[in-house]
Amino acid sequence: MTDAAHTLKNAVAARREERGLTQLALAEECGVRRETIVNLERGRYNPSLRLALKICAALGSKAEELFWLE
Repeated sequence: MTDAAHTLKNAVAARREERGLTQLALAEECGVRRETIVNLERGRYNPSLRLALKICAALGSKAEELFWLE
């Protein structure tokens, strides 16, 4: 299977909701616009490593808990 065949999936929305955070609150904590979080949660945007790690820290999660390839 080639790299192009892998799709990045995430559990950001579920973990964010568990934490009681809005998309806006998460975005502000990570230094991005709310639209970035919306698009990431919908699978329309792949975050940079820096942003992925900021999201992990904000949600108290490990990277492998929030992001994976399918």
